[in-house]
Amino acid sequence: MARLLRGVCARGMVLYPNLRCSRSFSSGGWEPPSPGDFDRAESRRWRPSTLAWAAGAAAVVAGLGLARRAEMARQQSQPGEEAGGGGLARRFECFMAPPVSGMRELRSRRGELRSRMELLIMETQGQVCRALSQLDPGASFTVDRWERKEGGGGISCVLQDGEIFEKAGVNVSVVFGHLSEEAAQQMRSRGKTLKAKDGKLPFCAMGVSSVIHPKNPYVPTIHFNYRYFEIEEADGSKQWWFGGGTDLTPTYLNEEDAIHFHKTLKEACDQHNLELYPKFKKWCDDYFYIKHRGERRGIGGIFFDDLDWPSKEEAFQFVQSCAKAIVPCYIPIVKKHSHDTFTPEEKLWQQIRRGRYVEFNLVYDRGTKFGLATPGSRIESILMSLPLTARWEYMHSPPENSREAEILEVLRQPRDWVH
Repeated sequence: MARLLRGVCARGMVLYPNLRCSRSFSSGGWEPPSPGDFDRAESRRWRPSTLAWAAGAAAVVAGLGLARRAEMARQQSQPGEEAGGGGLARRFECFMAPPVSGMRELRSRRGELRSRMELLIMETQGQVCRALSQLDPGASFTVDRWERKEGGGGISCVLQDGEIFEKAGVNVSVVFGHLSEEAAQQMRSRGKTLKAKDGKLPFCAMGVSSVIHPKNPYVPTIHFNYRYFEIEEADGSKQWWFGGGTDLTPTYLNEEDAIHFHKTLKEACDQHNLELYPKFKKWCDDYFYIKHRGERRGIGGIFFDDLDWPSKEEAFQFVQSCAKAIVPCYIPIVKKHSHDTFTPEEKLWQQIRRGRYVEFNLVYDRGTKFGLATPGSRIESILMSLPLTARWEYMHSPPENSREAEILEVLRQPRDWVH
């Protein structure tokens, strides 16, 4: 399911006729279109009775770029939505784009967990993208909205060929429809009892997913994914669960970084239950295992799925804590190493390790399999996790007692980093 919940480019998103979204975000903000283009688009799109209100809404989000403000104003100016929406409107200001569900829908079901989860994943996307942009100010994110014809859509934010990051994708999806039989079978294989009506299982899934591949071999790759799933069974009852995690894949071992990363995640887990971190740390080590290599993809983190306890509210609060830990667990490591010097040989080792990353994602990752088995899934979304470059060398083996051999030992025998 993780890959289904990744955004994907839908080039040339048009908010108004002849007004094309710049689809670019960096530390300097969005690139606005010319005022003349906006005025012409507005005269065709907006009714006179709504122009004054829309101008006020646009002023609230000043500095975020004209195209983005126009779209937010369109969502906020729906009849009957002016009152009582200040809180949601303020939350929208930190998003990379307007949310997948309209403001009216989010407000009408503001107390439902589905709305709260969508707001959380949108906020997480915005927070991570801003943090990355501050570290790599010369680069910019392509921001694209897409729609799934079977139901729902998403927002894809992708940075490529920056000074610090070779490729960074932070994507949100909110999708719904009917599960394919293959996807349902995959869930049943995990112990789910799913009772279809006339062979159909309505579902709703949403999540935020990211993989960040830096250029410097001393800066590790990070992956995170947090998602929520609902299925309606034949009798109208609903099954729900959360899944996700955050894990780190270094090219070279730095014990100080590993301790910082794991302690930050442990602190997030410990707010809810002291048993969660050790349970989900082991699950992460076991899940990201490349069987044909006899090694893990990285040094782990936390991973969980099918989380439907102790209650829906408590599970959501736990996921929220994990999402808030992403920036503090990773950004300090990037700042520490982004300008470290490295040799061509060390860059080569990074490329070989990225080959292992690709092997796991294409051979074992069940999120990839779920995405490929889901009607309407998008290949760019599913394969967002893959690096721009990787390398395979025949019978490659690092010298004994080398730094390359050191990381392999940890990948073969996971360590406890917090005790």
